[in-house]
Amino acid sequence: MLYQYKRKFLGLFAVLLLCMALPSFAGAWVMVKGDGDRWMKFGAGFRSSLSTSNDSTGNQSGSASDIQLDNMRLYTLTQVHKNILFEFNTEVNNTNDRVADNYTQATSGQFHNLFVLDARATFSIKGFDLWVGKFLPPSDRSNLNGPYFLNVYNFPVVQAYPAIAAGRDHGAMVFKEYGGGKFKWSYGIFEGRTIASNADANPDENDNFLHAARFTYNFWTPEPGYYTTSSYYGAKDVLALAFAFQHEEDGAGTGTTATTQGDFTGWNIDLLMEKKLSNGAVLNLEGAFYDYDTDDIADTTLIQGEGYLALASYLMPDKIGWGKVQPYIRYQHFDREQSNTAANLGTRSVTEGGFNYIIDGHNAKIMAFYSGDKNGSNAATVDSFNIGMQFQLL
Repeated sequence: MLYQYKRKFLGLFAVLLLCMALPSFAGAWVMVKGDGDRWMKFGAGFRSSLSTSNDSTGNQSGSASDIQLDNMRLYTLTQVHKNILFEFNTEVNNTNDRVADNYTQATSGQFHNLFVLDARATFSIKGFDLWVGKFLPPSDRSNLNGPYFLNVYNFPVVQAYPAIAAGRDHGAMVFKEYGGGKFKWSYGIFEGRTIASNADANPDENDNFLHAARFTYNFWTPEPGYYTTSSYYGAKDVLALAFAFQHEEDGAGTGTTATTQGDFTGWNIDLLMEKKLSNGAVLNLEGAFYDYDTDDIADTTLIQGEGYLALASYLMPDKIGWGKVQPYIRYQHFDREQSNTAANLGTRSVTEGGFNYIIDGHNAKIMAFYSGDKNGSNAATVDSFNIGMQFQLL
């Protein structure tokens, strides 16, 4: 068994070496210019991974190898007036780890993979941006990064804000920034808990809004725009501190009685520091702390507890082939106090380390890493070796 496990890892490593010979992808939207101020931009993103693990059945009794498409996205961004934009993005996602209002559930219990990711309009009014539609609510940096702008491949397990799909929700938001992104804030109201999960009733029978807000201050170089990234690969020095908050009255639980209904409150603090050193290398440090509260009420889709993550990476100054090597380590820990499933109780710790091969920033990179996931105080650690690759035109 050990020989077979090592052989699978060597096979993944060989694929990584082959991918390092790929040419650089030019990162730019495809733009169609209209008359006056009107234009339309097109983009696309692709993420796929290979993994081998000592856990094929959930009890660490075997080994498993998988190749899968993790994300395939088509992006559009359109300006119809100098003060009006709209965004429409689609997603093909094979992980299906979140409930989505616009998935179509088959009789097998699986979801069809193509769905509307974003559909929002933005109105710029006297320095304020008003967003309306389906999009990412104010939350933590990882969620506003999305999978394509993280400094690692896997989305953090400690991120547990409510969402209908891929972190999105339907709502309206006001966004404002000062000094080109030196300080920025956002506040919005969203649908929140509107659908039942499994056989449970919707606890929010009054259809209360989910309130979400985020405040960010950049001590060094400003970060303009609502969306975020966790690495600039030396393009700017960043020291950003942010606070995010979400709350929904009666937004947690499995029913509408006093013992099955509670409020949801979640908040987090996240910090990003990235500095280009004198030798041309780039040091990146990232951390976040999360707190989720469901009023001590069990919930099938939300978890009560506290979690944190810490990440450090070092982008080498010199190119090797088409890109630069970036070793990194990340640690995540989650103390889960309340849930409706035994699998989502107790502690979870994930230790991760590997090498990113940065060809063209977030538009072309390949990641090889080890992950050790201990999901439960008495659980055995699930070891896995992974190679993830992403390419996008953006």
